[in-house]
Amino acid sequence: MLAGLIPERGRIELIDVDEPELSPQGLKSPAGEIIFEPELACLCGSDLPFFDGDEHEYPIQVGQSLHEMIGRVVAQQGSRYQIGDRVLVVPVEHLGLFERYTVDAARAVPFTAKPNDACALLAQPLGTVIYALKKIPDLIDKDVVIVGQGPMGQFFNLAVRNLGARQIIGVDKCAARLETSKKVGATATICNATEDPVKRIAELTDGQMADVVIEVVGHRDQALNLCIDLCRKFGRILFFGVPEPEINNVRWLDMFFKNITIHTSVHPDFKRDFPLAMRWINEGRVDVSPLITHTYSLADIQTAFEVFRDKKDGAQKVFVEFPAYRKR
Repeated sequence: MLAGLIPERGRIELIDVDEPELSPQGLKSPAGEIIFEPELACLCGSDLPFFDGDEHEYPIQVGQSLHEMIGRVVAQQGSRYQIGDRVLVVPVEHLGLFERYTVDAARAVPFTAKPNDACALLAQPLGTVIYALKKIPDLIDKDVVIVGQGPMGQFFNLAVRNLGARQIIGVDKCAARLETSKKVGATATICNATEDPVKRIAELTDGQMADVVIEVVGHRDQALNLCIDLCRKFGRILFFGVPEPEINNVRWLDMFFKNITIHTSVHPDFKRDFPLAMRWINEGRVDVSPLITHTYSLADIQTAFEVFRDKKDGAQKVFVEFPAYRKR
């Protein structure tokens, strides 16, 4: 059985490992345990620090990093699922880069492939966005700025539009990404590599600035100070991008005097958020298809990571087909 191993920064390889086995006593969970066989997965920005980060010692733990995936139950304990059921699974600590692995059945969500497998798989990242936006009291008639127009920023465009925002303004340094933004709900876009975003947001909001600013950059390139500049007095910042352990040189005093409320978000609800996201996709409330840009086989996992990391050819969501998917 194949598994992924990142032996050094920027390189991933496939190695042989033993087949998983169900725990003799099951997990300490009412849902029990399943053996899950991934069929289709896609890369996320939170996978990149494992592949190309400074904060890890290499080699990385076998099986890191992949966590957005659909597949089948091939063995089970408990009664939540039957063998052969298709499910969306989010493994613990991104440990999903295996041909098969054990996981708590509570971390699986029943999967309905509408309009297709790739679109429905995106219920996982969309579910994290829905969970985050539930922390904002109301978006109807609000001016919203989304800083970072990678895949997660695009999901915020879709969701914020669905929730009734007046203006949805996408900000990114990559002009190619902003072309996608226009397809998924952005009413205006700003390339902050060539344009002053503070000046432009002031123009778009009659000098009031944004009611809500969402940071979707995170990691080493986080843009919290820019979000403070773009947010109006008594506005809100949703910090969604995964931060570094410490963020230095943040202008907290400016945020303090603007009376800005800041929200963070992690760990969506498996019973509520992912199923709701799948419902939005299945019912056509959002169209995630423009975000599906590249697909590779598991054998080409190195290329998949490089294309995603380097934003090649307009890459947004980069998919990986496992052997089980190609045998269907």
